[in-house]
Amino acid sequence: MSTEPIGTQSEKLSPPRAIAWHQRANPMFVVGVLMLTPLILMAIMAPFLTFLDPLSINAPQKLLPPSWAHPFGTDHFGRDVLARIVYGSQISLRVGIGSTILTALFGIFLGVASGWYHWADAIIGRVSDSLMIFPGFVLAIMIMAAIGPSEFNVIISVTVLYVPRVIRTVRASVIEFRGAEFVEAARTVGAGDFRLLFLHILPKAAGPVMVQLSFGFAWAILVEAGLSFLGLGTPPPTPSWGSMIADARDFIRSAWWLITVPGFMITLAVLSLNLIGDGLRDMLDPRLQSKGIL
Repeated sequence: MSTEPIGTQSEKLSPPRAIAWHQRANPMFVVGVLMLTPLILMAIMAPFLTFLDPLSINAPQKLLPPSWAHPFGTDHFGRDVLARIVYGSQISLRVGIGSTILTALFGIFLGVASGWYHWADAIIGRVSDSLMIFPGFVLAIMIMAAIGPSEFNVIISVTVLYVPRVIRTVRASVIEFRGAEFVEAARTVGAGDFRLLFLHILPKAAGPVMVQLSFGFAWAILVEAGLSFLGLGTPPPTPSWGSMIADARDFIRSAWWLITVPGFMITLAVLSLNLIGDGLRDMLDPRLQSKGIL
């Protein structure tokens, strides 16, 4: 077995093989992916995992404990908890994916402008700092109270919450590399601002941005659950993990499964995404690689 440091061995590999090497060498990333994959498959294959309607009310079968017929029991309306968990995963993933895409689009565009143009930085920087002054969840409640509860509005509120973090990440990378030698060399051969930014500088910022977006995905799932718990997220009777926990508050002693199962799913989703984010940060941080830590 080779005794060379992992970072030294990976430097001898081509870029795709180096990434694969770091994935194998980073247990947090692997564990996070293994935890998140079943949740994604559950959301995609929801109609095949359960044939029960998550909205169907069956009063005679209310508050049934876990059994073969209902693996996660039933709620106070007789609705199958497994069906609601499975279809609730679709809402969490839709909110996470939608807010992550919007956050990436706005965050990268505004971060590039803020880091490259001083006049834009004066405006974008102040607005971003103002948004980050408020506690994140409090700001989300304020936004939802103003625009009303819906799945799309949850995506908008999460985007507004997390865009400033991506802006600052991209801005820092642009400022770091705008005076680099490779940028000056490209400028001398006639490269314009667009080419310099999107072909030479932004690829250098891809790693930190991916890390921020992975954490933003986890934050989106947590915020959606919290807003639904307060009645400000996806409106009932649509199944949401947060609203399921809210409905279960009155049955903690008599029906423990109602609060345990959705709580576990939220924990699993957020933990897996945080592990992926930590793993990506370790794999993509060049400062750690240069020290042979990876």
